[in-house]
Amino acid sequence: MSEQKRGELAVHDWLKNETTQKVMTALGGEKGQARFVGGCVRNALLMEPVSDVDIATVHAPAEATKFLEAAGVKVVPTGFDHGTVTAVLDGKHFEVTTLRVDVATDGRRADVAFTQDWVEDAKRRDFTMNALYADMDGTVHDPLGGRTDLDARLVRFIGDPHDRIREDYLRILRFFRFHAHYGSGEPDAAGLKACAEEADGLKQLSAERVQAELLKLLSADEAGDALRQMAATGILPLVLPEATRLDRLEAVVDIEANQLFTSDPVLRLSSALELDADGVEALAIRLKLSKKDRDRIKGMQTDETKIVCYLSVREVHKALYLMGVQCFKDRVMFGWATDKKGANAMQWRALLAMADSWERPKLMLNGSMMKAAGVPEGPEMSRVFKEVEEWWVDAGFIEDEFSIIERLKAVVQATVY
Repeated sequence: MSEQKRGELAVHDWLKNETTQKVMTALGGEKGQARFVGGCVRNALLMEPVSDVDIATVHAPAEATKFLEAAGVKVVPTGFDHGTVTAVLDGKHFEVTTLRVDVATDGRRADVAFTQDWVEDAKRRDFTMNALYADMDGTVHDPLGGRTDLDARLVRFIGDPHDRIREDYLRILRFFRFHAHYGSGEPDAAGLKACAEEADGLKQLSAERVQAELLKLLSADEAGDALRQMAATGILPLVLPEATRLDRLEAVVDIEANQLFTSDPVLRLSSALELDADGVEALAIRLKLSKKDRDRIKGMQTDETKIVCYLSVREVHKALYLMGVQCFKDRVMFGWATDKKGANAMQWRALLAMADSWERPKLMLNGSMMKAAGVPEGPEMSRVFKEVEEWWVDAGFIEDEFSIIERLKAVVQATVY
């Protein structure tokens, strides 16, 4: 257990924020009845951004609800039976969970009993770096030596790794995800061995949980290394057997890191794949991907537009119009990732910049104009519009209405009605 420093985290805005302090006061934080826990403490100690503020408390859910509501805090019973409620104040959400121990587990979920013992609550967590607590004044409590592991950037299971994994097999993926985000050097040997030996338990997990964990893992700077470690231990084939292009994934990760782009887990997922339309459909069904993500991945995998770093401005605008901005940018990233010439980086980046600044033009041709030109109502309207549109795109999205009408007349004259 590391030495305790009074008020160590008090410098952080999220902790000293008036809203946060009000919620903690309502739960008896000044009396040690509530503490910050998990990711917010871990990230604050690492001086990394804190997004979610979770709170642990000695109060049972009904008591916690009563105290919060008495202080004017809205309470949502998000996981009441398992000890969790969500406190909502000034637009901020705080997950408040009663100290608990796992009574029985089945590899996916646990039956819990509430406790007043902070150490017992810590023991049921996954990794030592996640079993760190902090008082409302910022004093850190480290019941299981997680601070030492955090300082060493070592992701280590609490107690026996096999036991922790059997409580929830998703912890196998979490092990690789946390190492990719917070670890350094080689993964903990005992944890890695246990993950490999318990891998079969991944088959019990729901598609939604696997998908969510994979996407979180893929957002990490070391996502490529993590997937290679998963492949080496036989875990990757169980959750993402389609991942045959880890080389391209690693290149995409490098580009995003070197160019200071925000990590894009869906792009990274697709970059690791080499699929046809049917393959994408099968993947989407198995991982229960959203329609939006499925369609985006399908575009990346199946679009055949020629994308090279030396496209002309006119070619870029045509591709953007026909493909859409997102698909164009995704294909640019694919092209960049497989380009062996590092000197082309500026050209690839310029293509992305053109896409970001592009405004989709609109063809000034409507039904009244076509009717006046002699086009009968019905399917012919769509056919003629499409033919004029193809000419217009090739002409560089000409804005001259006279030229558009002349082209319309030419199309109509060439058609026998």
